[in-house]
Amino acid sequence: MSNDVDALHWEDFVPRIPVAQRRSEFIKAAVDVIAIHGIEGATTRRIAEQAQANLAMLHYCYDSKEDLFADVYEYVASRFRDVIKDSDPHGNLADTARRILRGVMEFYLESPNFAAATLELISWARRQRGNRGITVYEQAMETVRATLRGASSDHPIEPETIDQLAYVLATLADGFALNWFTYGDRSAATEQMEITTSVLDSWLAVRLGSAPVAP
Repeated sequence: MSNDVDALHWEDFVPRIPVAQRRSEFIKAAVDVIAIHGIEGATTRRIAEQAQANLAMLHYCYDSKEDLFADVYEYVASRFRDVIKDSDPHGNLADTARRILRGVMEFYLESPNFAAATLELISWARRQRGNRGITVYEQAMETVRATLRGASSDHPIEPETIDQLAYVLATLADGFALNWFTYGDRSAATEQMEITTSVLDSWLAVRLGSAPVAP
């Protein structure tokens, strides 16, 4: 009986987890590791430990760290697309723009690891996979533009204005993220959310004649 037990592998006592689920766990673990250690310090061993899995399983799911990072980049971009869609109040263009900006900033505030990992991944994607990095970022921007176009369907806005507004939203949100990532002061970040929103309100008032609204 003892010999039979010895002949079994430890994996035989562990419930089998689908590869897709394992990949999802490794992706989320990689976000945390990248946020703490940066791209260069995000070793497969650290990622496996963060996911509470063995290194062999990670290499079984991914042929290379680059392939894992590509999925991490896609995952982060998809989360932001979800935030943008969830922030759509089905109101007018100005209200929609404010909701998108505030939704993204709140997401950064509540998910500091995403703020840190996103900044790291953007630089990595540009260096390693320039065209693909641009494509994924552009997909997120197109989600913003599509949401803005939908909000302005009753009063069509020039495409150029939609493009400009999408750029303003991205710039303000990214600037907020960088400051939050740098200082990590939640109290200051909360105040800066209001300042950032007021900057958007000023732009909207000039370009769309929209009066700022109370938070």
